[in-house]
Amino acid sequence: MKMTVELSVYPLRENFKEAVLEFIDELLANEDIVAVTNSMSTQVSGEDDAVFRAIQAALRASYERFGRQVLVAKFIPEHFADIGPEG
Repeated sequence: MKMTVELSVYPLRENFKEAVLEFIDELLANEDIVAVTNSMSTQVSGEDDAVFRAIQAALRASYERFGRQVLVAKFIPEHFADIGPEG
């Protein structure tokens, strides 16, 4: 099933920008999804398994490097956003 997820990550640390940018970079490294970022959130679209794997990998890597954080997610099943370089 296709899905789109809107993500906002809030590292519980003073230097939050580095953690946020690395979380986004980790998401964008996954070729099985498409993603777009703005100043408030990141939207990720793809097959549900690929989306969940990408979020899990990005959150795990970020947590291991930067410690505790909050991830807010909104899931839209059966939706594929027309995002990315071509969108």
